[in-house]
Amino acid sequence: MFAQESRQQPPPGPTAQLGKKLVFIASDYRNGGVMGAYRGFEEAAKKLGWQVQLKNGNDSKSTQASLLRQAIAARPDGIVIGGFDPGEFRSEVASAKQSRIVLVGWHAAKEPGPTPDLFTNISTQPLDVAQIAADYVIRDARTRQRPVGVVIFNDPQYAVANAKTAAMKKAIENCPGYSACQVLAVENVAISAAATAIPALVTRLSQKHGAAWTYSLAINDTYFDEINYPLIASRRTDIINVSAGDGSLKALGRIASGIGQQAATVAEPLKLHGYQLADELNRAFAGFPPSGFQSKPILVTTELLQTTYGKFETTQAVEAAYSGIWDKK
Repeated sequence: MFAQESRQQPPPGPTAQLGKKLVFIASDYRNGGVMGAYRGFEEAAKKLGWQVQLKNGNDSKSTQASLLRQAIAARPDGIVIGGFDPGEFRSEVASAKQSRIVLVGWHAAKEPGPTPDLFTNISTQPLDVAQIAADYVIRDARTRQRPVGVVIFNDPQYAVANAKTAAMKKAIENCPGYSACQVLAVENVAISAAATAIPALVTRLSQKHGAAWTYSLAINDTYFDEINYPLIASRRTDIINVSAGDGSLKALGRIASGIGQQAATVAEPLKLHGYQLADELNRAFAGFPPSGFQSKPILVTTELLQTTYGKFETTQAVEAAYSGIWDKK
């Protein structure tokens, strides 16, 4: 959990419901946010004495549907939908409910909290994430006295991504206290296709917009995994990249080093989210309602990483908070 989050405490809940079997279906192993949440969930599940199977949806709706059907047929106690929308799998969701399998999600809906399909969905508020990222760009531009010409990278297949993109676009266009702001383009690129799509896209955008392109915003750090060399090849080392993403390990390494062009990411407390996924399932198994607990994102910059020596996530606080709930006598 982030250092600033250490005072947040999840509400009281039931003791550990032992001996459960879970399936975690990730949208795609290439999504660092999903895998970060899974690692926290896997650790929490061991403390609860649960068995967990991890499956790769491979950014394919047909694969995700097939994995959901396979999981339901195996009759686990619960399924975690990691990073994709269950609303596109109506028959599978209905079948899971009929079998009394608990469904929880991570970034599986537009907003956190219970949905018609899920016991609850875990995420920070996407509009908060988007606002923090856009505010950073505007603040940086005002400090440097440079115009704001933004390209936004989005993956339109995810409701949470579309919500963040719409909020970032609105914030840049409103641009309070600064007049030189515009959104040049919203580029819809699947996260899984970033590695192949970004190089050609950078060339096209640079040729089209020239010096007007000064900042990039993205809904996920993955886009910036692939953008540095194409920007250098296009002689665009002036462009500053900011992610309204999850705070992947690769992104944190780039930002900490200060070498690349990614200046910041709006990170989520992924380990905390993994533990919360386990806690929400534990509540459902015990007949409790969702906790309503809501974590907050944090703007991660080079300065923050250097002053905290990269250790702004204090895992002991997460473990202590949830162990205190699950282990009480």
